[in-house]
Amino acid sequence: MAILGDKEYFKGIETIKYEGKESDNPLAFKYYNPDQVVAGKTMREHFKFAIAYWHTFCGQGSDPFGPGTQNFAWDQSSDPIQAAKDKADAAFEFISKMGFDYFCFHDYDLVQEGATFAESEKRLVAITEYIKQKKANSGIKLLWGTANCFSNPRYMNGAATNPDFNVVARAGGQIKLALDATIALDGENYVFWGGREGYMSLLNTDMGRELDHIGQFLSMARDYARAQGFKGNFFIEPKPMEPMKHQYDFDAATAIGFLHKYGLEKDFKMNIEVNHATLAQHTFQHEMQVAANAGMLGSLDANRGDYQNGWDTDQFPNNIQETTEAMLVFLKAGGLQGGGINFDAKIRRNSTDMEDVFYAHIGGADTFARALLIADKIISSSPYEALREKRYSSFDTGKGKDFEAGKLNLKDLYEIAQDNGELTLQSGKQELFENIISQYI
Repeated sequence: MAILGDKEYFKGIETIKYEGKESDNPLAFKYYNPDQVVAGKTMREHFKFAIAYWHTFCGQGSDPFGPGTQNFAWDQSSDPIQAAKDKADAAFEFISKMGFDYFCFHDYDLVQEGATFAESEKRLVAITEYIKQKKANSGIKLLWGTANCFSNPRYMNGAATNPDFNVVARAGGQIKLALDATIALDGENYVFWGGREGYMSLLNTDMGRELDHIGQFLSMARDYARAQGFKGNFFIEPKPMEPMKHQYDFDAATAIGFLHKYGLEKDFKMNIEVNHATLAQHTFQHEMQVAANAGMLGSLDANRGDYQNGWDTDQFPNNIQETTEAMLVFLKAGGLQGGGINFDAKIRRNSTDMEDVFYAHIGGADTFARALLIADKIISSSPYEALREKRYSSFDTGKGKDFEAGKLNLKDLYEIAQDNGELTLQSGKQELFENIISQYI
């Protein structure tokens, strides 16, 4: 593995290798073996693990009660272009040492936003050219790009849903530049996370008009990207709240309904995040299943929340029960449609050593790999599938089969109910299903 820059930022750490679950080496994978074939694909192909530029290389451990605790060596230059190049050097060194193939970014993760729109464009073009060379030298690819249309105060009332048209136009210009950068870097997908697309109070909000505006806006973005030759997927990343009280992409079902209403369902799929699912009072696996049912399981953000907190803590995934159930959905759906698994997670504020970011990503990758192995074994070797099929066996023959085929009407159901008389309860066997998961874990 070659270091891709003039300076080595993660000194003393070599390429992370798979050593198996008996290894005591904290800088080795215990379960993630990229070349191991599971259910017809290698783990590398299943997961397409990607590093989140914003958390791993931009987040410095700040919180509402204090400044950052992580002092990164690549943040020392006062020149924004040089600082962006240093960050890119560190990023590609880290991704290479992790042995991953992908990264993801927001536009102003790559380089600091300028004082003017023109200056921001100039900076983004410059760093895009630099990262092109990093990609060419390393073979690392771009899973998806996106635009940060939520942090700047101009977006305090939303971006595409802002009541001021001039802000909507500025967001459009910014997203054009982010799409240009994504296309220039051969990005495989593009994500829209409507960080402030929602409302704080209905008293001052015309919800119908705002929804029409974002539908129009996304159509324009799609049409522009397609005209530039972009062939990838567009993803919506649902989130129910925080920062807005109510966001328009509340959950997968809401976002899917929105896409169908505005004729976007052929181009857009879901990017599901664990922590966003739990904030919506769902589970990760529920949101994945909703997307899969719609043929829109596009990509995943891997993290977890703190279940005692009501906000997006973006911790690294380590819940093997949750992830195993998610991988059951994953395998049954045939995997992801175009996307991969992006570690939208950050090390904790009191984790301040450079090696900590390796430990975090190793643990996250191992959690998903172990869950994949368990889920594959549950599907192939346990009674799990047969038990699920048995629950619905009354629809496989006779009148049940006729019902699914649309051959019955309501009067037919009435007559069947009369003939059946009182029914015997059929157990759902929930505890048995839970025990099977525990047994194979």
